[in-house]
Amino acid sequence: MSKKIGMISLGCNKNQIDAEIMLAKLAEQGFEITDEVDGADAVIVNTCGFIEDAKKEAIENILDMAELKKEGVIGKIIVTGCLAERYREEILSELPEVDAVVGLGSNKDIAEICGRVLAGVPVVSFGEKTCLPLDSERMLTTPNYYAYLKIAEGCSNHCTYCAIPKIRGEFRSRQPESILKEAMELAKQGVKELVVIAQDTSRYGEDLYGKSALPALLTSLSKIEGIEWIRVLYCYPERISDELISVVKNNDKIVKYFDIPLQHADAQVLKRMNRKGDYDSLLSLIRKIRSEIPEVVLRTTLITGFPGETEENFETLSRFVNEAKFDRLGCFAYSAEEGTPAALLDGQLDSEIKQSRLEAVMEQQYRIAQQKNEEQVGKILKTVVEGYDAYTDTYYGRTWRDAPEIDGQINFTCGYELNEGDFVDVEVMGINEYDLIGEVV
Repeated sequence: MSKKIGMISLGCNKNQIDAEIMLAKLAEQGFEITDEVDGADAVIVNTCGFIEDAKKEAIENILDMAELKKEGVIGKIIVTGCLAERYREEILSELPEVDAVVGLGSNKDIAEICGRVLAGVPVVSFGEKTCLPLDSERMLTTPNYYAYLKIAEGCSNHCTYCAIPKIRGEFRSRQPESILKEAMELAKQGVKELVVIAQDTSRYGEDLYGKSALPALLTSLSKIEGIEWIRVLYCYPERISDELISVVKNNDKIVKYFDIPLQHADAQVLKRMNRKGDYDSLLSLIRKIRSEIPEVVLRTTLITGFPGETEENFETLSRFVNEAKFDRLGCFAYSAEEGTPAALLDGQLDSEIKQSRLEAVMEQQYRIAQQKNEEQVGKILKTVVEGYDAYTDTYYGRTWRDAPEIDGQINFTCGYELNEGDFVDVEVMGINEYDLIGEVV
């Protein structure tokens, strides 16, 4: 009788792909993958270790599994992902209920590790970070009409607040042939939307060719039959070239959507973050993209309360938010991560100040988002159907303007039956806070 393996995967979509690869390796070796942890012979907690809140969530999930193990509801506990890579043996000493701690470079051996753990052998395994599998079969955990496509691993930007280079290593691009082969396979499985990701997608190819190869890669991906939307996330501002803007502008399959994690707009703060740019250069980039692609959707993420952020620095950021008017904006209060240069900087701010500044930015953005949504009323937007709500007798989905899991949705009516993954044209009739309301035309 095959052993049951359950998995809880936390954190970002890059970590989700790692989880999908591990699930495929387990299934290939005859393990039964279960959606329910109850009754599982082993549960893998695939953790995030990026910021304090993510670490807390990971530890809470491990402790929940420890309680289930104590009650006899589950068997073994295996910890993988960024928290495992970052804290290694410390996890075993702090959480003795854990049976295995597996670093990113040992993900490729997950089936063998599960076998050893189920035989009663505790495992601590940390392969080289560069051994993290990128070109492997995946068991998709997204709905079958969209999938994430990781084009690179690691990061070489070394922002002072970020532990990712330490956890995942330096930036390394996948070969384009490998990416295209995977994308074609996903299309054959019914995937219609590819969400292209890396820690810095705009850096793709620099280590292979000495320059960004993202525009060429997107052009090649757009030729794959069956793919309707290609969405790119995490483009750094200094690497958004005229060529990239042109490819997004002129290719019908590439959605007119730029996700540009800016983090701040004040030159002093950006310098301390080891980020490039300032208020004027960032605003100039935004204006250039909008002038080339008037219908473009711009998304960013910001950090408030970075060490030494004065009231004046924050006012610059606040003014920037009002002037740039991003369609989508996420904001984080600065989290001092051990082992990062920023954690050692003078001028660490109280959590109340960081939080109050975050809330002020999000209040600004709420008003901007309302205005942006009101501008959509009367427009017809291509939309992917994501489900049906029997209670309200409406369908719900995402317009091309919305990325999966992070942006809003549209609720709409239709005079005929639709299926999940269908693409329809929806006229926007009204708004409901961050979401839209409409009907199929």
